[in-house]
Amino acid sequence: MPRPRRLVLPSVPLHVIQRGNNRIPCFTCRSDYLVYLDILRECAYDCGCALHAYVLMTNHVHLLLSPDDEHGASVLMRRLGQRYVQYFNRRHTRTGTLWEGRFRSCLVLDEDYFLACQRYIELNPVRARMVVKPEHYPWSSYQTNALGHDSPLVKPHLAYLRLHHETITRQAVYRQLCEDALPDQLISEIRGASNGNRPLGTAAPRETTSDSALEQFPKIGL
Repeated sequence: MPRPRRLVLPSVPLHVIQRGNNRIPCFTCRSDYLVYLDILRECAYDCGCALHAYVLMTNHVHLLLSPDDEHGASVLMRRLGQRYVQYFNRRHTRTGTLWEGRFRSCLVLDEDYFLACQRYIELNPVRARMVVKPEHYPWSSYQTNALGHDSPLVKPHLAYLRLHHETITRQAVYRQLCEDALPDQLISEIRGASNGNRPLGTAAPRETTSDSALEQFPKIGL
């Protein structure tokens, strides 16, 4: 059975998941996280991908990004994966693959779902019971989006910026949103769309990347 065609459209946010092969740890020490983030920053810039949110878990990664073109995300993940595996194998004296095949992804088609997906990503360590509060986890964009920590990685999305025109108030509004756990049904919807490469939102484009496809749902922009 052929694998489903990946849906990627220019400037439309994409939720990306990459897991360690057989659920093995992808990060085993502080330097692993730092090196991955540094490579991610370089590759995102080179590939024309705006990164809005991320979380690095022990054995998988979530990214929320908007590529400039339909190939940007795939090129980013290929370069990122290859460079990080080279580092990881040297650092930990190992050989072979690290990642579980190709990454999984889903388009995020409207602003409500975008904010839900961003919260889903940044609250992942809380759901996994690794921390009590998201601010206690150092390897996510919550530090930037909710607490205002400077980051060369994160470019706020328009859906997030529309929470409030003042930065401090916007961060407070976002923290309040994150105080409320996402409904189980919404979590299941996000997981199902991401694992099945299905669009997440109120409109679903046909399997095409032509200009006409872009007219089928609202552009939420950067």
